Amino acid sequence: MLESLGALTGSPWIYAVVALSVLLDVFLPVLPSGVLVITTATAAAGSSAVADAAGKVSHVAHVPQEVPSLLVLMVCAAVASVIGDFVMYRLAWRGGDRLARAIARSRRLTTAQERLGASLTGGGILVVIARFVPAGRSVVSLSAGAAHRKMKEFLPWSALAAVAWTGYSVSLGYFGGQWLGSGWFGVAVSVLALFVAGTVAAYIVRRPAGRRDGTRAQVPASA
Repeated sequence: MLESLGALTGSPWIYAVVALSVLLDVFLPVLPSGVLVITTATAAAGSSAVADAAGKVSHVAHVPQEVPSLLVLMVCAAVASVIGDFVMYRLAWRGGDRLARAIARSRRLTTAQERLGASLTGGGILVVIARFVPAGRSVVSLSAGAAHRKMKEFLPWSALAAVAWTGYSVSLGYFGGQWLGSGWFGVAVSVLALFVAGTVAAYIVRRPAGRRDGTRAQVPASA
């Protein structure tokens, strides 16, 4: 993957590829959008290191490959994430009774819809946490639209989730590339850290609402 991205990291096309992957990830969770963001940020770290080394060797040294902008990368990924969430949300909103019946048949979607409603009422932090869970973004957007949650209740938290996930992924790739090198080992460690965050987020999301809020379920008094 690093070799394939090597030709793209010095071209504006890399931003389009990342944006398209992140946008479609809400419909096809199997797409490795997180891995792509991390790999691109790692390549940016490697290109930056090469540029610094070349500058120290000679004042007239020229680096043939442009160093990718991490800021542009973050903006493209975050905006694409919000757009994807919004499209899924609107499609679910218009799904009507057929979609509602499909959700009712799925225990996972029904539970997610109930927890999402409580979370949005109390602040929407579940939307941010679920962004790190594989397919969690899809479930949240689908449930919000099917439940006809107001856009002002969902979209701001979707944007915050996009910024948090993008910032974390780019930071993993860039600092992993700086500390561990821009080879496969640095990418692997950074991707592993992303999956660890996803595992922790999945555990938090799946916890009963009472335990997540730090309260214990009440035990009925015996007769």
